[in-house]
Amino acid sequence: MTLFGDPAIWLPAAFASLMGLAILLYVILDGFDLGVGILLPLAKSDADKDRMIASIGPFWDANETWLVLAVGLLLVAFPTAHGTVLTALYLPVALMLVALIMRGVAFEFRAKVPAPQKPLWNAIFFLGSILTALSQGFMLGIYVLGLSFSPGAILFAALIALCLALGYTLNGAAWLLLKTEGALQRRAARWARRGLWGALSGIVAVSIMSPLASPRIFDKWFSFPEIVLLAPLPLLSMVLLAALWLSLRNLPDSHDQWTWLPFALTCGLFVLAFIGLSYSFYPYVVPETLTIYQAAAAPESLFIMLIGTLVVMPVIAAYSAFSYYVFRGKATTLSYE
Repeated sequence: MTLFGDPAIWLPAAFASLMGLAILLYVILDGFDLGVGILLPLAKSDADKDRMIASIGPFWDANETWLVLAVGLLLVAFPTAHGTVLTALYLPVALMLVALIMRGVAFEFRAKVPAPQKPLWNAIFFLGSILTALSQGFMLGIYVLGLSFSPGAILFAALIALCLALGYTLNGAAWLLLKTEGALQRRAARWARRGLWGALSGIVAVSIMSPLASPRIFDKWFSFPEIVLLAPLPLLSMVLLAALWLSLRNLPDSHDQWTWLPFALTCGLFVLAFIGLSYSFYPYVVPETLTIYQAAAAPESLFIMLIGTLVVMPVIAAYSAFSYYVFRGKATTLSYE
């Protein structure tokens, strides 16, 4: 256990990195299928709604696995932080779980009920999607402000909830641009252009409030030489935003060759935002209260769990990659027969 140095140092850092990776993959992957669910009422016909659902049908279950993994890693690696964070965020977490159940039930029922009942389950699928996105955004806002529930913190969290939901719609619209054709694809491009502004608003809001809420984060961002080393993050974000805006203005095209680009750029934005947040809050797992080293389980336990995690994560990744490969190309009619 001393092969890599002090296990009390590198094991908590390793688990924080693995948990962060799981959260990032969840936000990107489940983000697009939540976005598709939020966009569902904007579809012009039942056929378009079926095609939108078909575009996420093979993936949405596997996408949610990353959330389960992230929460599981938090529980086993940082049990003290798990109790503190989930206790503080009990209500939005409960709402998110109810909303995820609504999504799962509606996904199955909408394809099997008689036609007159289908709009009800479409509405439940939309409601589950929007409530999931809003609850996650609210939790992010509260976390950024140190798990505070002051009136100002609640207002900020509500703003981030709205911005994250719009960010998910951008991700979902970019996915539909990649997976659909014809009129639905053109509408997806319009939805993405509108969602872009919501995502931008969320990035700006978190970027402003994080250093204002924490003198420590302010020093990490604006001290020298940190300010120089961090400069590539906002610069790259601006480049990606500009590229995304330009690509959405010119897509879809007649050759349908670059429809993958907006989704790739959107994923890049999420990655950069996540890197910025991770840098800002490291080494804290509970802002300004508990570091990953204070909250970590015993090194002996972490080492055993690391072996299992390094087996489970590649299996999940391999299964997900295989499903995306098998169901590559345009979405086809969703069928349960």
